[in-house]
Amino acid sequence: MSVRELVILGTASQVPTRHRNHNGYLLRWDGEGILFDPGEGTQRQMLRAGVAAHDLNRICVTHFHGDHSLGLAGVIQRINLDRVPHPVTAHYPKSGQRFFDRLRYATAYRETVGITESPVSEDGVLATTPAYTLETHKLSHPVESYGYRLTEPDGRRMLPDRLAAHGIKGPDVGRIQREGTVDGVSLDDVSEVRRGQRFAFIMDTGLCAGVQVLAEGCDLLAIESTFLDEDEQLAVDHGHLTAGQAARVAQEAGVRHLVLTHFSQRYSEPEEFERQARAAGFEGELTVAHDLLRVPVPKRR
Repeated sequence: MSVRELVILGTASQVPTRHRNHNGYLLRWDGEGILFDPGEGTQRQMLRAGVAAHDLNRICVTHFHGDHSLGLAGVIQRINLDRVPHPVTAHYPKSGQRFFDRLRYATAYRETVGITESPVSEDGVLATTPAYTLETHKLSHPVESYGYRLTEPDGRRMLPDRLAAHGIKGPDVGRIQREGTVDGVSLDDVSEVRRGQRFAFIMDTGLCAGVQVLAEGCDLLAIESTFLDEDEQLAVDHGHLTAGQAARVAQEAGVRHLVLTHFSQRYSEPEEFERQARAAGFEGELTVAHDLLRVPVPKRR
């Protein structure tokens, strides 16, 4: 059975709190798992969430601040300890290669699994599989940072009323899907395009073109909202977003389900992030993230 969900392992900005671990997010996409921004403590959070090293196929790091990457050492060593039987690919800013190398080889261990290093140096497509295309776009932060976007290929939705009207039934339904025509009836006559699902992951950044491109048309968007609106100047000074800014991005981009995360330790009332996001005009489904929460990708329209 296919599962598409975001497993939230940690939601704290800069430093963990008593209730929030450093960042960590696992996207389950059918049979694959993509781990985003494993901060310190991610390996233990994976255990608490029921996520195994065998679930990981890719690791995507937005940038090399500690709250987004210090967990790499433990996660990579766990992948090797558990002898994960399939390849694991790591994407991260190429400018931070020295940090990746230090984290990958932070201590002595036996390498049993080949980690494929696929550093990012510009906007574009990182990988294409039958299930999705993974692309990246540069963000705006004091250190080089990239967001990620996963897009499922468009498919076809068969329309029963049109099939019946054209007399297409039984084995001919499969045949027209494979061959494109049956007895002069085309696939376009009896079906419509089913848009592929879209997910984006946007962490530390100020407002920029990359944010807009990544968010456009997403079914599920996980985005930082480090500050509340009254602290917008702090957000500008440190290259972050407020709850209202993130919500306006999502509303303008037509996002269906917005997940706010990466909260400063200065705030103890998460409900205020939701209130400000709604006040900014976001009308879709909204989740203020907390550790170990599972957020399903919305069903197709």
